[in-house]
This record gives sequence, C-alpha cells and structure tokens, in this order.
Amino acid sequence: MTAVPSSSRTSSGLPRAGEARSGIAPIKGVDAALLQVVLFWVGAILLPLGLVVIVLGWYGAANTPYQYDQLSYLVSGGLLGLGLTFCGGFLYFGAWLARIAADGRESSKRLADTLLLLAETSGTSTAEAVDLGAIPVVAGDGTTMHRRDCALIAHRDDLRPVGEANAHLTACRVCRPGNRG
Repeated sequence: MTAVPSSSRTSSGLPRAGEARSGIAPIKGVDAALLQVVLFWVGAILLPLGLVVIVLGWYGAANTPYQYDQLSYLVSGGLLGLGLTFCGGFLYFGAWLARIAADGRESSKRLADTLLLLAETSGTSTAEAVDLGAIPVVAGDGTTMHRRDCALIAHRDDLRPVGEANAHLTACRVCRPGNRG
C-alpha cells in the first residue's frame, strides 16, 4: 500500500483523479478530538477564573463594614465564582472522559484489526505480508460481504470476519471482496 502525499490531495482532502489511494478509510472522529480540546481549554480557563472571582468577592466583602455591600459581594463574587469553578471542573472532567473514550475506541480498533489479521492468517504458514484492507468482513448481521477497507462500512465498529461458510453472503459491488488483485 502506498500513501498519498498531502501535496497531491485536493482542498477537500481527497486524492486527485488518477492518483493512487491507500484504500484505508480516512480518519473519523476529528470532531470528537476538537470537542475534547475545546472542553479542556474552556475548563482550564473557567476553573481558575472562578477561584479568582471567589477571592475577589471575599476581598470586597472583607473590606466593607456595611452588610448590604457584603451581600452583593457574596452573591456576585461567591456564587458566581462557585458556579464558574463547578462548570470549569465539569468541563475539564468531560475532556478527560472524552480522552479516555477516544483511547478506548483506538485500542478497540487496533485489537479488531489484529484479530482480523490473525483470523485471516491462521492455518497458513507463508511469510508473505497480508493486506488488512483485503480481509473479507460482514457488518453486524448483514448479508453482504465487504473488504475491510470498503468505504460503505469503514465507519462501522461491528465488523466480524467472514468464515468458511460464506455461501449465503453476497459480495459487495463496490469493493468486490472476492477479487484479490
């Protein structure tokens, strides 16, 4: 497999017509990574900002002898600061959970690819390289057999390798899993 250099791609990220493609689906989940970064930075800003607002509210309430002024500092500084601190903490925690989920998905995909490779190569003693994209798979309980790198199922997480009893399955007309060349 050869990767397409980024200089030969169009503005949409797809290879130009006539260029070789690697056959592997493009990376999905860029929006999830962006959401994680946004949650992290908004939480990282709101959490200390809330603490600063609490300290400013305390300072204002401590330096006035009038109760009505102290109440306004308590509401504006204390409660607003507490709200900002909690929101920042929850967003920071959400970024951490998003990171754990992304790592879990990546590990799951690596494990699935490894298991598909082992399922395909088990029983053979040849030392030739196996193209992961050429492994025939079925998505879910489907009746259509696809290549692992078929664009129609590249986003699916429920792929399973096709066994020896695949006579009831129809071959995909897009990726043609029966053709190895």
